Amino acid sequence: MFEARLLRSSILKKVLEAIKDLLTQATFDCDDNGIQLQAMDNSHVSLVSLTLRADGFDKYRCDRNISMGMNLGSMSKILKCAGDKDTVTMKAQDNADTVTFVFESPNQEKVSDYEMKLMNLDLEHLGIPETEYSCTIRMPSAEFARICRDLSQFGESMVISCTKEGVKFSASGDIGSANVKLAQTASIDKEEEAVVIEMDEPVTLTFACQYLNYFTKATSLSPQVQLSMSADVPLVVEYRIPDIGHIRYYLAPKIEEDDS
Repeated sequence: MFEARLLRSSILKKVLEAIKDLLTQATFDCDDNGIQLQAMDNSHVSLVSLTLRADGFDKYRCDRNISMGMNLGSMSKILKCAGDKDTVTMKAQDNADTVTFVFESPNQEKVSDYEMKLMNLDLEHLGIPETEYSCTIRMPSAEFARICRDLSQFGESMVISCTKEGVKFSASGDIGSANVKLAQTASIDKEEEAVVIEMDEPVTLTFACQYLNYFTKATSLSPQVQLSMSADVPLVVEYRIPDIGHIRYYLAPKIEEDDS
């Protein structure tokens, strides 16, 4: 038997908003430690990795490891039926071919349950190598979302350049070019508004704006975002979900054509 209960359905709703544009279906791997999801997007350009720890749930029970293949479009439709303040419980029998979502209103006067068919997805589990990154940038997630949105008006690619002076985001295209520079915050009153840069060596890489804009769909999950970069390895964009886990997106850099 698998059962996981969250006091606020809004967390699960936001997680789904953050991944459903990149993935149409995915496998939720559940064990004693919690729920993991790992999947390449449909065009095999980026990778999504989600961890929800067992101790972050109000109630969590997983008698044996279970992998649930879900259609994320269908799951999203079901979660739209829950109020943000409702509690949500996911349940599945050990060898079940369905999963049940139970929503309870705060006063428990309304209880609704939705059953969804599971899918058999043969997705290979991708090992993500542990990497030491040359640069990590922590910044307000809303600021990063805004920069990605603004610069994608100028070109399809965005250059992220990290030096000891700060981090620079740039894009250029037919209408011209755009640059946004952020310096490390000198004094921090509120931690979530800080820009913190840790750098061993400068890095400049180019990424597809379209995917960065998909990643920023996770903005509502966390006040801060962390970008980790090293030359020639995928960028990691990480949103920590308070008290329960994190969502990480991996995106390979674009190879500049003029090198060839």
